[in-house]
Amino acid sequence: MKNSIVKLLIFAVTNLIISTTFAQKKPNVLFIIVDDFGYHDISKNGSKVYQTPNIDNLADNAFTFQNAYASYPRCVPSRYGIMTGTYPVNEDHGDLSTIPDTKNFIKQFKAQGYHSFYVGKWHLGSEGSSPTGIGFDESFAAGDAGGTDTHFYPFNLKRVPGSKGEKAPIEDVQNYAKEGDYLSDVLTKRTIEYIKATKKGTPFIGVLAYYAVHTPIEAKKADQERNKAEISKIDFGTTPEYVKEGNAETKMRQDDADYAGMVENTDENIGKLIQELKKNGLYDNTIIVLTSDHGGLSTRGGKRKLATTNAPLRAGKGWIYEGGIKVPFMIHMPNQAKAILDTESIVLGMDIFPTLVDLALDKQIEGIDGKSLKNVINKKEVWNNRTVYWNSYKARPTQTGDHKTSAIRVGDYKLLHFVETDKVELYNVKEDVSEKNDLAASMPEKKTEMLAQLNQWKKKYNVTMKPNKKDTSELTPKQLEKKANRKASKN
Repeated sequence: MKNSIVKLLIFAVTNLIISTTFAQKKPNVLFIIVDDFGYHDISKNGSKVYQTPNIDNLADNAFTFQNAYASYPRCVPSRYGIMTGTYPVNEDHGDLSTIPDTKNFIKQFKAQGYHSFYVGKWHLGSEGSSPTGIGFDESFAAGDAGGTDTHFYPFNLKRVPGSKGEKAPIEDVQNYAKEGDYLSDVLTKRTIEYIKATKKGTPFIGVLAYYAVHTPIEAKKADQERNKAEISKIDFGTTPEYVKEGNAETKMRQDDADYAGMVENTDENIGKLIQELKKNGLYDNTIIVLTSDHGGLSTRGGKRKLATTNAPLRAGKGWIYEGGIKVPFMIHMPNQAKAILDTESIVLGMDIFPTLVDLALDKQIEGIDGKSLKNVINKKEVWNNRTVYWNSYKARPTQTGDHKTSAIRVGDYKLLHFVETDKVELYNVKEDVSEKNDLAASMPEKKTEMLAQLNQWKKKYNVTMKPNKKDTSELTPKQLEKKANRKASKN
């Protein structure tokens, strides 16, 4: 009897060791999304105002895609594309609880023993469509909220507890944070706690989605004052402050001290995360992804404050010109200690999770639009002739100045169809990154071919024009309050 017990104990311990060893071989995953982060908001990508040494250092040890795009030029559809690996043709978050397990990325990781957590901006629904509703073990500071009332505690100034939609408060932060806290610092701290709480030998997958650098444009006083002094010494020469963009205008200078402070605080927090991974011996076995949900806020139809410029890229958030959809995108692989730059492959946000599932779990997800970049990262393929699409009917001409637009990129060429006026523009975006030279008249055959291809895609995906509906997700708390009061007075 005694020998049997000893044998059972040896068997149990042996299996535990094997199981733990196996788990330790799986890479951790840390996926960072910076809200409204423009391609040129990084010093490595050309900003001479914003200092981002930690992101630059990450790029020096990562695979960077120069032709990376958001799947949509606004928050909700872009994030839907990221989380589902599909084109966000319905321009909404839908019901994420209906995603089959076979196409649910987080459930793929959970089935392999991963500890999963989501921190920060979700904006894709609640209950069954919340982070925990679709499979994350834990979440913090998520919910319906698309932004914060202020980046300083108490964050939810005029949001209504228990409400849904744009009035919903950011979850958890009120009880967790304290007076004087800055939201990005709080999210970073909570992410580090989740990483530390992961059992030794258990891999983790974590998503950290900052509410920065989305409006309101607010920096810590020290960051704001430092940048104000630095910007005052910059000679912008003949660069105009704004240029005309249709019926709107686009900002052409990176000269806002608060926005600069927000960018640099985000960079500082990313540095804290990387140092924490290194301190705990996790960095060399962690896949780190950094990207944005779309381009920077640089174009307006009214008089709203603009945050940055995406120049030399054209326009910004809301537009399907390069400034609205081209984003930073880098992947640090375990033990990677050099920079690899892909200047050719065309990739989208919806490719990220299929790639992570393939890299970490050696598994492919069928029946989605996104593609795994594993062969590109391993230098077996170059996607320089890929065909990709966009459709944006949730236009905000009075806010970001854009209009209902569909677009297609095939290799070096990009065609935009402004559906309300039926205007078509064609650009070689490899040679003309600023999209100044419209080739539609000089290349009529190319224009006709690509427009037909775009329309076939729209027909296949049942893309139809929807009635105009007032979109409130970009309204300030004061504007939302006025809107609610008007509605109440009518009743």
